[in-house]
Amino acid sequence: MKQGIHPNYNSDGIVCTTCGTRWMIGSTRTGLRVEICANCHPFYTGEQRIVDTAGQVDRFMKRLSASQNRQAAIEKQRGTKSAPEPKKSLLKELYGDDA
Repeated sequence: MKQGIHPNYNSDGIVCTTCGTRWMIGSTRTGLRVEICANCHPFYTGEQRIVDTAGQVDRFMKRLSASQNRQAAIEKQRGTKSAPEPKKSLLKELYGDDA
């Protein structure tokens, strides 16, 4: 191995700027920082933090409910169309309801 051509290997670690957690890893760079980690990420902690400044979640929920209502109406309409008409008896048809 040649001397002087390889970068210095540091074992400082990575620091999460949100919660301050530190992981000891090796790297050629020093002072590595991440904004979010597994200790504070909502997916891993189970917390739901939705920041909705433009109303995107509300618009999505509105579209979702409209779509579900439309699909329910279509299914209801299909159910009434596919139901067979009750068969009339030939005797009732010829002689009326008295037969």
